This record gives sequence, C-alpha cells and structure tokens, in this order.
Amino acid sequence: MQMIIVDDEAHWVDNLSLHKPWHELGIEQVHRAYSAGEALQIIDTHPIDIVISDVQMPEMTGIELIERIRIRDKKMKCIILSGHSEFEYAKKALRHNAVDYLLKPPTDRELFGAVKTAMDQLSAEWELISSLERTRHTLRENLPILRGQFLLDALQGRRLSTDEWYRKLSDYGLPFHFENSALMLVRLEEEFGRYKNNGQPLIEYAIMNMAEEIMGEFMEVWGVKEEHGYLVFLLQLKESAGGAGQETLLEKLSQQLQHKVKQFLKGSLSIVITEWFPFPEQLPDRFRQASAYFREIVGDERDFVVRVNEVDHTPAQGPLNALYVPPSFINLLEAGHWDAAEAKLAAVCTELEEKWPESWEHCMEAGFLISASFSNLAHRSGYTLTKLLGTEDMEALQSGEAFVTIKKLGKWSLGVLNKLKEVSSSSVKDSRSQYVKKIQEYADKHLHEDVSLRALADHINLHPTHLSKIYKIETGEGISDYISRLRMERACHLLKATGKKVYEISMEIGYMDPAYFIKVFKRHFGVTPQEYRDGALLP
Repeated sequence: MQMIIVDDEAHWVDNLSLHKPWHELGIEQVHRAYSAGEALQIIDTHPIDIVISDVQMPEMTGIELIERIRIRDKKMKCIILSGHSEFEYAKKALRHNAVDYLLKPPTDRELFGAVKTAMDQLSAEWELISSLERTRHTLRENLPILRGQFLLDALQGRRLSTDEWYRKLSDYGLPFHFENSALMLVRLEEEFGRYKNNGQPLIEYAIMNMAEEIMGEFMEVWGVKEEHGYLVFLLQLKESAGGAGQETLLEKLSQQLQHKVKQFLKGSLSIVITEWFPFPEQLPDRFRQASAYFREIVGDERDFVVRVNEVDHTPAQGPLNALYVPPSFINLLEAGHWDAAEAKLAAVCTELEEKWPESWEHCMEAGFLISASFSNLAHRSGYTLTKLLGTEDMEALQSGEAFVTIKKLGKWSLGVLNKLKEVSSSSVKDSRSQYVKKIQEYADKHLHEDVSLRALADHINLHPTHLSKIYKIETGEGISDYISRLRMERACHLLKATGKKVYEISMEIGYMDPAYFIKVFKRHFGVTPQEYRDGALLP
C-alpha cells in the first residue's frame, strides 16, 4: 500500500515519513506533500491508499482536502491530525468517514494503530469486492453472454490451445467434450418479419429455449445468434442417449422443433444440419459449410430440414481463412498492434503457399483486403495512401504488380506496414509535444490561478494520470515539478526586476498565503525572498 503525509510544516512531514518504520506495517511507499494542493497532484498520479493530513493548512484545510479526495476516490482512507481538540473539526472528519482524528503530536502507538485500522478496512473492502462468491455471482449473471461470445469466436475460427478449451468449457459450465458433435443452423422465415422492429429478440429467445427443451433430452445444447441472423446450435449426444439412431435422431428432433414453433409461435423455420464431426477442430469449417448452403438455396424454398453432406472441395475452391480469423487485420492496425499485424501477414502468406501456391485469385483476394485496410487506416489518420507510400509502392498497388506472386504480396505488405508504423509513431510523438506545449503555455499565462494537474488535464481534455505520463515521457520531468520550478523562476525574476512587494509576488505566482510562499522559497533556495532581493547569493 502507498500513503501520503500532508502538512505545511515541512519538518513534521519529513520526520513522520522518513523516521518511522512504516515498512513493518506493510506500507510500501510514503509520499510527502507540504500543501493540500500538492497532495492532490500526487494523489492524481499515484495509487494512494491512506492520507494522513493536518487540519490547519494555508489555502485549504484538511477537511476540505478530504472533501476533494472523496470526489476522486471514495475508498481512500483519511486520518486527521490537529494541534487542538476542535470538536467541530472532529465531527466534520467523521462525517467524511475519516478513520481517526488524532491530537498532535500523536504517540507512535496511536499513529500506527490508526494506520493499521485504515489498512484493515481497505483489505476487508477489497476482499469483499474481489471475493470468489461475488465473482461467481457476476459470472452467473453474465454467463449467457460469455457463452455466446465464446461460441461465436470458435465458429469464426479463433484458435485456442487444448488447455484453453478445457479451461473455458469448465469456467462457463459447458458439458462438452472433445468428441463428435453436430451443428444445427436455424433461419427464421418471413412470418417472423412482423416482429422485426418490435419483439424480434424475444422470439429468438423463445425459439432457442424451445430448441434446448426438445434437443436437451438427448443432447447437450449450446446456442447463439450469429452475425447473419442464423440461430446456431452446437450439439453433442449425451451418454444416456446411447448410439442408437444418431444419424436420424437429429433430423427427427429438428422436424419436431419446426412443428412446435409453427404451432405455438405461428412461424416457419428452415434448418440446416451437419454430419457429425470431431469437435472442436472441424467446428469453423463445418459452420462455413452449413451457412454456405443457405446462400446456395434459390427461389422460394423454405420450411425445410436438410443435412449437408460432406463435400470434397478442391483446394482451388476453398476459402482463405487466415485473413478472416479474429482479430481482423484492420482491427490490429487500428489498435496499433504492429507485431500482431505482421504475424497476421505472415500467416496469410504461409496459408497461400501451402494451399494455393498457383491461385492468383486467392493472392488477389488477400491483396485487396490488405490494401483496403491500409487505406482505411491512412484516411482515419488524415493522410492519403499515395502520400504515405511514395511513388514506387503506389504504382505497384495500382498496376496490381504487388499481388502477382505470394512473395511480392508479402514483401509489399510488410513494407507498407513498416511505413504506417513509422508515421503512427511520429504522430504520437508530435501529439505528445503539442500537449506539452499547450500545458506550458497555459501554466505560463495562468500561474496565479488553479494550475493543478486536474485543471491542466481538464484544459486539454485528457485524464490526469494519462497526462502526467505523457508529460513525463516527453520532458523527463513531472508536471508538479515543472509548476514548482516555473513559480520559483518567476518569483526570482519579479524580485530582481520589479519593486513589487513579497505578498504581491506571492499572489501573482499562485500562492495565496505569503507566509507559505516564503517558506517554500526558503526551502527551495536556502534564503528568504527578501534576502534574495537584498543580494544574498543562491546556493
């Protein structure tokens, strides 16, 4: 856990943070802040768990600090210290769920006891949040969605290791095994069109329930609605069903489903079922085979139950799979997953070489989709592909030369990918530079106002933590360090170049309390502002 100690008395903060055995309690890091504003900046950029704060501080009291903290994080634990037993402060502290209210100076026993209480409360709260029972409850609530997405991914060809299959089947409570299975694809016919804009999901849900009821006596049933609107059911015989009649059992149950839907829901279904096949290795291929059958049916044919026999497709007729297995190539580009995109290109070229080394059409298919993805990314980034690629690569694309052979396709695609990667990296760096420039310009003009991390983040519409990281990456300096340095540099200039009084300079650089400004200045330079003005040398 991490803790921060906040007090305008620097010696008090330093003593508590540096000379107490916090590590024995399990505190990993103790941060120091000499004002409430500085504390809020640290809280915005570090995972603080516990705050120990004085009550009476310039600019903002400890109670006001707790109020600000509660807006950011309701779970952070606060301990209040005070030199006086102010009853009203104590009541306000308790109202804001402070762990304890201690009189200064507290004994080690009192202070460690309060911190230990805070740690125990945090542990109990997070144990409740992350408890196994709560996780299981959440999983049960979302189980249908998780099961459906899992099946969709498998149908679309997402590859999983044997261990991953076993783990997910177990986690989702799916009683399926690595053995023969079948698919049933269901298409709702035109009678259900009247529900298209009102109640269609309820009808689909009802049909899925009816399918599970009818099939479930003999088979394990796992269903989902896929992207083209078909209801897809993966089926596996139960041990109690035995092996008798499995070739005709599926057709019989499918016809029964048709009959019940027509009887109770007043609509027709068309059903395509597959032969039994080894699960899960042949699942994507059998799904493509069954869904393709629907596309091949012409005319008014409907209200049928047909079994798709295994067809011996020649390699020249088969589909190119690697390019379409999720995640898609365009999604990888959009997410900036360059290594995964490169691996996808390698997988496409490997499949082309192994299955269709002589098929120009398959090479062209891959080339068109890859180049379209490149174009889409370029246009999203505000560029044209022509400008990014240069004359040679663009001419190869326009003439079709880039797709003439698998080798040329691989070389051209990888070259374009690297160029897009370089442009993207340069754009990110330019974007970071612009953010730094805006921050520094804003701070320079509004130093007398609120220039906290949150105010700066709001100014450029970024999350404070993200902004802090960007600034640190780009400049090597934290934002709070930059603001502090800017204030001190501005103060030195005003002290030497103007006749303004110290309190006026204090206000102008953002310190509402001149005494606090003097204290910070002396801590920074070793001399007071007046001593510096009078000619004292800075260390």
